Amino acid sequence: MSTLQTRCEIARRAPLQRCRIEARLKPRPTYVPGRGTANGLHRSVFFTPSRGLRCETASRTALRVLLRFACSGLLGVTLVACKKAEPEPAPVAPVQVAPAIKGSIRVIVTADAVLYPREQANIVPKVTAPVRRFLVNRGDHVKQGQLLAELENRDLVAAAQESRGQFAQAESNYRSTAGAVVPEQVTKAQSDVAAARESLDAARKLLDNREQLFKEGALARKLVDEAQVAFAQAKAQYDTALQHMQALQSVGRDEQIKSAAGQVEAARGRYDATQAQVSYSQIRSPFAGVVTDRPLYPGEMATTGTPLMTVMDVSKIVARINMAGDQAKDVKVGNEATMTPSDGDMPVTGKVIVVSPASDPNSTTVQVWVQADNPGERLRAGQSVHVSIVAATIESATLIPTTAILPNAEGETIVLVVDDKNIAHEKVVEIGAREPAMVQVTSGVEPGERVITVGGVGLEDKSRVRVMKPGEKSTRDTEETKDTKETKDSKADGR
Repeated sequence: MSTLQTRCEIARRAPLQRCRIEARLKPRPTYVPGRGTANGLHRSVFFTPSRGLRCETASRTALRVLLRFACSGLLGVTLVACKKAEPEPAPVAPVQVAPAIKGSIRVIVTADAVLYPREQANIVPKVTAPVRRFLVNRGDHVKQGQLLAELENRDLVAAAQESRGQFAQAESNYRSTAGAVVPEQVTKAQSDVAAARESLDAARKLLDNREQLFKEGALARKLVDEAQVAFAQAKAQYDTALQHMQALQSVGRDEQIKSAAGQVEAARGRYDATQAQVSYSQIRSPFAGVVTDRPLYPGEMATTGTPLMTVMDVSKIVARINMAGDQAKDVKVGNEATMTPSDGDMPVTGKVIVVSPASDPNSTTVQVWVQADNPGERLRAGQSVHVSIVAATIESATLIPTTAILPNAEGETIVLVVDDKNIAHEKVVEIGAREPAMVQVTSGVEPGERVITVGGVGLEDKSRVRVMKPGEKSTRDTEETKDTKETKDSKADGR
């Protein structure tokens, strides 16, 4: 006879115990009075409250009999063995509570940002020339003014030497003009002045003599008047000659000197321009930093308008945040901030250095810059970070743990407050500033009231609770562990 096993389970759950009936059949030779010994029916029944009822048979034909017996006759025995459970009292939920306290809390504004270097320069050559050589590679640290590359400049050097010679010639001409003799026109004017002076002196003497003779009565008045007219004419001629000479001296000399000086300045300008062209062939770093890009190789043509290399100063890093206007209104220059890299690296602290006075008309956001030291250059430009800015600190605020905050069916924010009789009461609250562990309650809870921090989910209003002691494990966890173990045992018995 082939082996046959079957099992019939009748399970009944009660509040305090579980009863189970099992029937298992398999062939087993035994002695049965009046039926013989071979292939007879041997039956044994076992029943316990935990393991249930087990029946064994040794005959396929006895299967129906045993099943009927197990599922009908012994069911009555089993139900008698399983006493009816007494009604349970209303369950008391174990919870953890914490008091609402008075304290200070920070107003934290959070946003995502992208990192930028403190300074960045795309170095573009001012002259078009082949690259003679590079003195640095990508990743090298450089100092301010350090020579980075040289361009071909032999033609520029030759032009500078030519302009230098022209400048020297102009300076020599200026010195000659400044020390030159008086021109011929000035000499003639000086002669005219001398002649006019002699005529003036003669007219003065004639006038003096005639006035003396007139006083002595030896000369007529008419002759004295004629002498006075001659003296006046001589004096006018002298004054005119003197002014003409002075004009020639000042105008001619000054103009020649100015002309020579102008030639010197023009020559100096050409020389400085050629020297500048030579200096443009030497590429220097505008500040201390690190070379982040060098797209060309020696011998390639460097053109104006195309970057030759890029230098960044990453000793300090700047997070640029596009922040909503209602958040940015609380942020001030100097506020402390924390940057947390998206790759999970350690956060760094910094400060707000820029709050844009105007919002972007396209996105209606305000740009905020947060700067932080970057020791070891572990933060890189272009990296994403999460920034938390401490916008303000609220003193004497009513604080409760963040885990006490719950939503209700109406979408309101609530907490469960436990009174002196360990009854939980649902209260609608208004939330202010938030921190990871604590939250400010602006209304709904008073300092000293106990709020449920663990075990409040699904708890109804005015439910009785049991406040757990510190370190005590919740009975809910214990029951879940027990149910899980019993389920595993049932599956093991069914195999």
